[in-house]
Amino acid sequence: MTDSSRQDPAAARPVMLGQNQYGKAENRVVKITRDGATHHIKDLNVSVALSGDMEEVHYSGSNANVLPTDTTKNTVYAFAKEHGIESAEQFGIHLARHFVTSQEPIHRARIRIEEYAWERVAEAGHSFVRQGQETRVTQITYDGERWEVVSGLKDLVVMNTTDSEFWGYVKDKYTTLKEAHDRILATQVSGRWRFNWTDDAEPMPNWEVSYAQTKKHMLQAFAETYSLSLQQTLYHMGSRIIDNRSEIDEVRFSLPNKHHFLVDLEPFGLKNDTADGAVYFAADRPYGLIEATVLRAGAEPLIPTDLTNL
Repeated sequence: MTDSSRQDPAAARPVMLGQNQYGKAENRVVKITRDGATHHIKDLNVSVALSGDMEEVHYSGSNANVLPTDTTKNTVYAFAKEHGIESAEQFGIHLARHFVTSQEPIHRARIRIEEYAWERVAEAGHSFVRQGQETRVTQITYDGERWEVVSGLKDLVVMNTTDSEFWGYVKDKYTTLKEAHDRILATQVSGRWRFNWTDDAEPMPNWEVSYAQTKKHMLQAFAETYSLSLQQTLYHMGSRIIDNRSEIDEVRFSLPNKHHFLVDLEPFGLKNDTADGAVYFAADRPYGLIEATVLRAGAEPLIPTDLTNL
């Protein structure tokens, strides 16, 4: 290797390194806590991403500032034992703080966690069945000074079998959809909400209570809204959360419209309408996709428009 190749990369290279990060993705950790004969499960999928002074490892291959991804994996499991898992958010905060404060080259840590729920079987203290309602998610980001916590859920399928209409829309020569004054409204909710807790000096939310209450208000709004559009329902779901949860400033939803179409049974001499036990065809694709952010007045939108980036 020549001496010239060791020059300052900013002066020697016409191509510069941009944003970068590294870590260990999808560390599956299951923590069993025994309270006598009654056991409790926390089942997480934890991904760690670190960034900071990492230019040299890209330019020259020097690993002097690199904490091995295998070490980040080991840290996840050790922290599950040492600190326990009170909540996905609290566990992510412990990890993010550790990586940023223990390693000088690391300036920012992002912890993404999926949590899978288990339900106790009857009165058995140690027997569980995996719940299939939704996957709980959270993302913790820490730069040594400020926190950003975005939590939420995905794959929560909900349906209203009435109290939904869709009519009065724009029509052109390609429009074939018939107006509906009594339809099924179903969607698979992917939602994220951003907490206004950003500083260690501030009181931390009760993460478990917050999740349970946020989900409750979201579902109540879905059930209680007489819907003239999925957009209207989305707004009411987000507004209900903002109005009732002071720790949350921003809510973003991605709602695919899981269409249910009345089957044409006239060729068989059968009447098929909503007043008399209607039969529907559940279409999986293509589907309408409704996405929007609902904000507390004065708040800045920070959740990415593509929720898969969380």
